[in-house]
Amino acid sequence: MTDIKRFDFDTRIHHGVSHNGTLYLTGQVAEPGQSAADQMREVLGKIDDLLAKAGTDKTRILHVQMWLDDVRDFAEVNEVWDAWMPMEHAPARSSGQGRMAKPGMLVELIVTAAL
Repeated sequence: MTDIKRFDFDTRIHHGVSHNGTLYLTGQVAEPGQSAADQMREVLGKIDDLLAKAGTDKTRILHVQMWLDDVRDFAEVNEVWDAWMPMEHAPARSSGQGRMAKPGMLVELIVTAAL
């Protein structure tokens, strides 16, 4: 049986769970009130930190779900994404528009990565 490892507990969830060579991160969001680009930078920084805690990095990301409060921010967040992600390691990515948990939150990323 493969161990399940959990880390970064916060209130009722762990921000990362790994099992059988795969890492699952909860949706990462930024502080409300910033531009979509600045929120994307903050979220990607959190993802970098969580990946490092699990012993992996962004080149091992398999899939990302990106949720935007307003799809009109798509080009703005993609500029930040393109500067962060080496294109030769770009994962599969799905994008959608949905209401965020708090007003002013503009972007949320949910990541699955290989260890």
